[in-house]
Amino acid sequence: MTIADAVFAFLGVGALLAAVLPRVVAGRPLSMPLVFLAGGIVVYLLPLPLPAIDPVENRLLAEHITEICVIVALMGAGLALNRPVGRRRWATTWRLLGVTMPLTVALTGLVAWWLLDWPPAAALLLAAVLAPTDPVLASEVRVGEPTEDEHDEDEVRFALTSEAGLNDGLAFPLTYAAVALAAAAGGGWSGDWVGAWLAQDVAFRCAVGVLSGWLVGRLLGWLFFQARSPVLRLSEHREGFVALGATFLSYGVTELLGGYGFLAVFTTACSIRAAERAHGFHNVLHDFVEQIERLFTAVVLFLLGAFIALGGLAALTWQGAVAGLAVLLVIRPLSGWAGLLGTGLGNKERWVIAGYGIRGIGSLYYLAYALGQQGFAVSPREVWAVVTFTVLASVVLHGVTAGPVVTRLDRLRGTAPPPAGGQ
Repeated sequence: MTIADAVFAFLGVGALLAAVLPRVVAGRPLSMPLVFLAGGIVVYLLPLPLPAIDPVENRLLAEHITEICVIVALMGAGLALNRPVGRRRWATTWRLLGVTMPLTVALTGLVAWWLLDWPPAAALLLAAVLAPTDPVLASEVRVGEPTEDEHDEDEVRFALTSEAGLNDGLAFPLTYAAVALAAAAGGGWSGDWVGAWLAQDVAFRCAVGVLSGWLVGRLLGWLFFQARSPVLRLSEHREGFVALGATFLSYGVTELLGGYGFLAVFTTACSIRAAERAHGFHNVLHDFVEQIERLFTAVVLFLLGAFIALGGLAALTWQGAVAGLAVLLVIRPLSGWAGLLGTGLGNKERWVIAGYGIRGIGSLYYLAYALGQQGFAVSPREVWAVVTFTVLASVVLHGVTAGPVVTRLDRLRGTAPPPAGGQ
C-alpha cells in the first residue's frame, strides 16, 4: 500500500461520512467537526504510511486550504440569511461587532501578555486570530436554508451567523496591526505605523471590501435573475456550482484591488440574496456551497487532528492552555453578555449568543497568514500550539453542547428549529 492509495481511501471515506454524519449527529451531543477531528487523531496514531502533517513547515499550504474553506463558508452564510441588512434589523450583529469583538481582543491580548509573558506584538496576534467567531463549525447555531420570510430566523441563530460572516473580515485589520507592531519592535519602537495602518488597513481595505463585494453582488444578482437573455439568466438553469464562481470572483477581484476578500464574499452573498429573495435558486446555490463547505471542513479538521496526533501540542504550556480556555469560557461569554446589554433579548438567548463564539478554521488561516509576514519573537510552534488547543477545545466543548442547548432553548421558547442547513 502506498501513501497515495491510503490518501484516496481516506478521501473516499471522508466524503461519504460528510454526507451521512450531519443527519446522524443532529440534535445530539456530537458534531461532524468533532468526529473528523477525532478521526484524524486516531488514524494518525495508527502505524499507517501516511504523509506528515505540519502547518508550521507547510505554512503556505495550510494558509490556502483554510482560506478556501473560510470563503466558501462565508458565501453559504450570506446566502442563508433572510433578513435584509439594516441598522435596526441587524442591531444585535452591530453590537457583537462593535462591543463584543473589541472587548474580546483587548482581554485576550492582556491575558497573552500577562500570563504567557509574550511581547505586545505576539499578544496582539493571538488576540487577532482568536477574535473572530467561525462561520464553518457550528451547524446547530447557524440559520437554516434560505426562505422567503425575513422573519423566519430566530435571533440566536441569526446573530451568530451574521456575526461570523462579518467578523472574519474585520479580524484582518487586527492581524495587520500585529504584523506592523512586530516590525516596529524589530526596528526600534515607533508609533509611525499607526497612521498608515488606520488609513490603509482599516479604512481603505474595509471600504474596498464592502464596496467591491456589493458591486459584484449587484452585478451577479442582475445576471442571475434579471438578464433579458435566458442564456445569461442563470437562475433558470439551476446550476449550483455558479455559487463557487461568485465566491472566487468576489474574493479575487477584491484582493486584486487591495481590499478584504472575506468581507467582499459575505457582502456579495447578501447582495445576491437581496436581488430576488423569493427565488428558489438561492436554495440551489446554498445547498451546493454547503456540500463543498462540508468536504473542506472534513479535510481541514481531519488534518488538524493529524497534526495534534503528530505532536502539534508538544509546545503547549499550562499557561497557553489556561489562556485558550479563558477565551472560550470567560472572555467571549462576558464580552458577549456586555455587548448584548439593552437589546431586549431574554437571559437565555443572551447567554447562548455570548457563549457560542466558536473558534475554528478562520483562526488557523489568520495564524498561517501572519506568520508568513513577520516574526513575532515567540516560537511559531508555541503560537500554533495555543491556537490549535483553543480550536480543539472549542470543537469539543461547543460540538458536544450546541445541539442539546439549542434544542432545549427552542423547546423553552416553544419554537421549532429551522430547517437543517448546516454541517
